[in-house]
Formats: sequence, C-alpha cells, structure tokens
Amino acid sequence: MSYIKRNILLLYVLLYVLLFTMCKTKRQFEMKPPIAEKIRKELTSNGNTRIDNYYWLKERDNPKVIEYLKAENEYTESVMSDYSGIRKKLYKEIIGRIKQNDESVPYKMNGYFYYNRYEEGKEYPIYCRKPGNLKTREEILLDVNKLANGHKYCNVTSISISKNNRMMSYGLDTVSRRLYVIYFKDLVTGKLFDIIIPNSTGSVTWANDNKTVFYTCKDIETLRACRIFKHILGSSLQSDQEVFYEKDPTFSTEVFKTKSEKFISIVSHGHTSSEFQLTDADNPVDFKVFQPREKNHKYEIAHYKNKFYITTNWNAKNFRLMETDLHIERMY
Repeated sequence: MSYIKRNILLLYVLLYVLLFTMCKTKRQFEMKPPIAEKIRKELTSNGNTRIDNYYWLKERDNPKVIEYLKAENEYTESVMSDYSGIRKKLYKEIIGRIKQNDESVPYKMNGYFYYNRYEEGKEYPIYCRKPGNLKTREEILLDVNKLANGHKYCNVTSISISKNNRMMSYGLDTVSRRLYVIYFKDLVTGKLFDIIIPNSTGSVTWANDNKTVFYTCKDIETLRACRIFKHILGSSLQSDQEVFYEKDPTFSTEVFKTKSEKFISIVSHGHTSSEFQLTDADNPVDFKVFQPREKNHKYEIAHYKNKFYITTNWNAKNFRLMETDLHIERMY
C-alpha cells in the first residue's frame, strides 16, 4: 500500500474514533460495555515479580478470549449504530479520493525493471517485472489478490529473486501475527516448490549459486527473530542447518546480502550494540565475526571492491565513517 493510501486510511480511522467518542445516544447507556475478567497471574523475571490480571487474554485460541472480543465488537456496533449512514458516506468519500489504478515507481535490478500495481476494485498489489526496458511485455510474479481468496487477512512481504532471475521467494501471513510462511516459486514454470518454511520473518537471502538460501525464524511466543537457518532448494526442511542462534534475549538477528553481492551478512542488534558476521556469497560455509559486540558500540558495514566501509559510534557520539582494507583471503 502506498504512503498516500496509508495516510488516507489513517484519516478514516481517526474520523471513526472521533465519531465513537462523540456518541451519547440512549442506546449507549442501555448496553453495558463488556468487562474483562480479572485472573491473577504472577510473572517473575530477573528476580522481580509482577501481577498481570489480564495475561489470559494472550490465549488466542481460548474460547473465553474469542467470546470477549466478540462482545467488544457488538458493543462498538451498538454504540455506533446511529452513525451507520455517515460512516458509510465517509468511507465512500475517502475511497473516492484514492487512485484505484496505481503503480509504484519501477526500479532496475539485474536486467529487470520491478514494480507493483493496483487495479480498480482490488485491494491487494500485483507484483510485476519487465526485462530490459519498460516497453517489453509484463511478467506477473505474484497477484496477492488471488492469494487473499478465502482469507480475512493477507500480507505478502520480502519478495526476493535469485541471481539467475529464475527463482523467487516470498513471505505470506494470513493470520496477522507477523509469523510468515516462506514460499518458493519457479518463475519459468510458474510452479511452487513443495517446501514451505513456517514461523519466519518472511525474508530470504540467496547465495550466488541460486539454490542456497538463508532465512530467519522467530520465537513463536515472543516473536523475536533469533535463529538463522541454511536451506538448499530440493532438500527437506528437516535437513536445514542452523548456522546461528542469538542467545541474548535483548538482541534480534537477521541475514542479508551486501550490495556488492560478495558477502552474506548476519547482523545481531540491540538498542545500543550491534555485531556483524560475514561469509562468502559464492561459497557460504562458515560465518566470521567482523567486530565482536561491545556495550554501547553500534556499527554497520558495507563492502566495495577490496574495502569495507564502516559507520560506527566508537569514540564518536554522532558516528564516524571508517574503512579497512580487510581482504577476503585474510578473512577465510
């Protein structure tokens, strides 16, 4: 969804909330708002104990939680019933100001122009590309409107293309919990691979051999991105190798390829510290730590030719730019 569309829909939500707060009808006072039950729960962490009386509302599949949420929705509809006409009018007016046939600015990558577009009457984007220039025939990579059929919620993230332009990966969430399932598609045959990867961030990083991928899995309770795995297309999910586990609960981790496409990097980042690991994208075997993490030391790296360029707050409150002539052969 474009920046303009998001802001227009946000405006609609704000107007809706304003109407809700202005409601002072007789019906509002006749129907009592639902009150969530208090169930005492002691939670102990780092030697401290706190009480959470509403911890039970985390239980997404608990019938009592679902019943309570339905009661909340019914109360909202009751309070807002006198404004149903103006709600529909506002919605139509807001939608009428959104460009229905819209298209993102195309960008060029590895010989193709990539973009997404929206069609009138359809809610979700269509991801496309064109080889060579923008006058060539369009190739539809993914129509999210078709994926959304039968789902109340649908979100696609992190579409990624292999270096040979043939394979595509993407993350799909139909629950709205930010736990994505990764799918792989052969763009020549149009067929999906049998393998799917659950409980991930949805993002995939391709090695330069067009078959080795790295992905990040989340803790299903905390949703912290904490594990990096290596998968070979054509192999089973059970044979995937865990290449890194971020033990520190205050850190999360992710994997990506440098813009030079020479290295694959794992980064661990907390609020005040970071740490990078690198491996050769042509031969992704072992990851080596670039600079071990230190308290209150944040840095990022970029590779170009025979140098790494680093932005770091080491002895520099507002960051500094540094470089090193660290060569591949010195790392491995």
